[in-house]
Formats: sequence, C-alpha cells, structure tokens
Amino acid sequence: METFLPFISTIFIGLSAIFVAVGWYFISKRKIESHKKAMFWAAVLATIFFITYLSKTFFIGSTPFGGPDNVAIYYQIFLIIHIIFATTAAVLGIITLVTGYKNNLKRHRKLGPVTSIIWFISATTGIGVYLLLYVIYTPGETTNLFRAIIGG
Repeated sequence: METFLPFISTIFIGLSAIFVAVGWYFISKRKIESHKKAMFWAAVLATIFFITYLSKTFFIGSTPFGGPDNVAIYYQIFLIIHIIFATTAAVLGIITLVTGYKNNLKRHRKLGPVTSIIWFISATTGIGVYLLLYVIYTPGETTNLFRAIIGG
C-alpha cells in the first residue's frame, strides 16, 4: 500500500495533464463543449489525485528521499519547486474553472493558458518526484510530511 497509492496518484495526475492538453486542443479548434468536458474530467482526475495523495499522507505517512546523500539536496530543491508549482496550479486551476463556469470569458481566456502551462510543469515534476522516490532510488522509511520534505 505504501507504494501502490503513490503509483495510483501519479497515474491520475498524469491523466489530468493529458485531459488539460486535450481541452487546450479543443478550444484551439473552437470546440467549446468538448473543451468544457475535457477540462471537467481534468479537474475530476486532479481531485482524485489529491484525495489519493492526502489519504496516503494522512493514513500511511510520507516517503522521504532514499537515494544517496550527495543527491538529496538536489532532490529537495526539485521537490520544493514542485510543491510551489503544484500549489500555484491548484489555486489557478480552481480560479480558471470558476471563471469558465461563470462565463467570465475575458478573465478565463487570460488565465487558461498560464494555468495550463503551470499545470503541465506541476504534473511533470510530480511524476519526476514519484520516479525519484519509488523507481530510481529505494524509498526512504515512511515518516511525517515535514521530515520527508526537508530530510532527516
């Protein structure tokens, strides 16, 4: 379960990014209803990711970097950058969805591309974090969230 939930959550965030890309494609072709559906599913998949991530964090704990000490600082910097992008993407994602559903299209058109790019960076770095924690290196021993981020 310690590695299953992170794998599942990573799949969901990757799928969410794919749906964002599909939605972007649809809007570029002026297929508004298809765009709305793709973005709705992107949001649903991102929400499932978040629930899965929080479930693992709260009920099992967080996984610290288990790789070599000389790589740990680079991982921590990468993780902090990911956290910043993920938090920004989540906030902008909610705002962008709300502006779209409220038909505030002027604001939605400005936010959409920026939000999408940040979402892609967040999803990509999130997949990178997963690979570094569970695939490339042996996972560290499960601990609390703060210790997993800063190490120790």
